[in-house]
Amino acid sequence: MIFTHDTEVALANAVALVNSDPARSGGVEHLPDVAALDAHFTEWGWTGRHDGTEAELAEVRAMRPRFAELWELAEDDVAERVNALLAEAQALPQLVRHDGWDWHLHATTPAAPLATRMAVELGMALVDVVRAGELSRLQVCAADDCSAVLVDLSKNRSRRYCDGGCGNRVNVQAYRARQARHD
Repeated sequence: MIFTHDTEVALANAVALVNSDPARSGGVEHLPDVAALDAHFTEWGWTGRHDGTEAELAEVRAMRPRFAELWELAEDDVAERVNALLAEAQALPQLVRHDGWDWHLHATTPAAPLATRMAVELGMALVDVVRAGELSRLQVCAADDCSAVLVDLSKNRSRRYCDGGCGNRVNVQAYRARQARHD
């Protein structure tokens, strides 16, 4: 494990949110309705307030571009944006234990809006990433026709493709190109 468990989960959740945006997923909206947001809430183990409304869905969707830009900024700019996310939410880090998780940080109350909690969780995770000098682990998929984001948590920093099948597709294309040269 490169980062603490809660940091890795927050980064993975941010990747899932960013890649749910039609701008990153080939024009397909992966958070099309409140039911999809409910499923995301449950799948990622969120706790606390969840209104289950169109307004909440719109707030979460609105965070995706802000999250996505963090994958493409220089360290000083990421730090500035993280500080802004945390300040907007009036984040107050606290140690908590719940639902089978050992001690970890929360920086909002459970009553804070879901989009705010998501922004703060990512902000706190990026604090760890920046402080560890590991910002290069935040990447955009290397496939020419994909703009999905990923977090490279491999020990040897070898991950280049998103979870959308791009690695397999690129490898098959390269194999076929090699075979065509031999024919």
